[in-house]
Amino acid sequence: MSQTVTGFEVHDIRFPTSEQLDGSDAMNPDPDYSAAYVVLRTDDGAEGHGLCFTIGRGNDVTAAAIGALRPYVVGRPAPRTPADLAALSTELTHDSQLRWLGPEKGVMHMAAGAVINAAWDLAAKSAGRPVWEFLAAMTPEEIVSLVDFRYLTDALTPDEALDILRAAEPGRAERTARLRAEGYPAYTTSPGWLGYDDAKLVTLAEQAVADGFEQIKLKVGGDLDDDIRRMKLARAAVGPDIRIAVDANQRWDVSEALRWMSALAPYEPHWIEEPTSPDDILGHAAIRAGQPVKVATGEHVANRVVFKQLLQAGAVDYVQIDAARVAGVNENLAILLLAAKFGVPVCPHAGGVGLCELVQHLSMFDYIAVSGSLEGRVIEYVDHLHEHFADPAVVVSARYRAPSAPGFSARMLPESIAAHSYPDGPVWQARRTTEEAGA
Repeated sequence: MSQTVTGFEVHDIRFPTSEQLDGSDAMNPDPDYSAAYVVLRTDDGAEGHGLCFTIGRGNDVTAAAIGALRPYVVGRPAPRTPADLAALSTELTHDSQLRWLGPEKGVMHMAAGAVINAAWDLAAKSAGRPVWEFLAAMTPEEIVSLVDFRYLTDALTPDEALDILRAAEPGRAERTARLRAEGYPAYTTSPGWLGYDDAKLVTLAEQAVADGFEQIKLKVGGDLDDDIRRMKLARAAVGPDIRIAVDANQRWDVSEALRWMSALAPYEPHWIEEPTSPDDILGHAAIRAGQPVKVATGEHVANRVVFKQLLQAGAVDYVQIDAARVAGVNENLAILLLAAKFGVPVCPHAGGVGLCELVQHLSMFDYIAVSGSLEGRVIEYVDHLHEHFADPAVVVSARYRAPSAPGFSARMLPESIAAHSYPDGPVWQARRTTEEAGA
């Protein structure tokens, strides 16, 4: 029985995380974790949920961009098959006038990703499977049909993608069983926000080790002497065997990155994340070649083409996909296949509202059907805001448990939407009242 999309709701949802400096880093000192959130409704009562992650101001712009895509889905059959999902992705990313706003980057591209992800949520629910399992049950040919290979064939052709996927087929069942039994490795950023004082950093780092995490991450880039002190404290707190990644959030020029990371190198950082502009491919390559710490990037990379060039240039040791930055599941499939072609591990970014919930599906699919490996792979985990989701990410003993509920784990609780809607939700009304009283 066919479904028709009859409803399209967009919500501007913001959480006042700046009050506790959760999420703070060298470039974003006062973030309010936010989601431009879309709900697709069908004539039989089914729903598909998707979102874009932002950090506060401008979330209304992203929500407006999502709203502009309403005519592409309302009144049309709900996507259910790989062919349907490929067609929707193509229509949203190839529209000649919308492309002029990018092309394939920026707010409109992220908005397209929110709608595409909502369609995947709807399709997976129709199939009665979580997205990771829905994807992993597809044939290599179906998976390849979902990918836009335009601009990629100098690095990855459809035939090469088929070869990668077919090579991974023999172990799919065993890896699925292992994933269900053991989960997927996680690391935590929760100890390392730049606004936290030293005592909080040490306490949370020690707690992370007690919880079983073998990797933590610290934000860096504000002040070199402070970073050296914080890195020294963290290393003393976790010991020599725990990996400590560091993240500059695009703070530096190339020369600064080389100087800064050489100074931090004695404390054995596992990687330096976003050391410079996400668009600077050659800068990343120079940083990778010019100092001893491995390089990771991706959360702000605009599209599959930039990922292609980072890989071609040998500029990254770790690819960091983001479930809500590029144009949804389809484009992330392209990036996963590119990473597999170049033999670079994928370690997703998930530091934001709803991102842990979404990206776990992509990594689990990658393990089962693309790379076939957990070697060097971890998913970021941030212990914030999961209570607002109906099917929250679950991490036990530092491993993501495989979601079992159908869909993309993106549905936010109605009471959370109501409370945190901006600017009129009660959380924001109360904050304005407090600010006015203190003025």
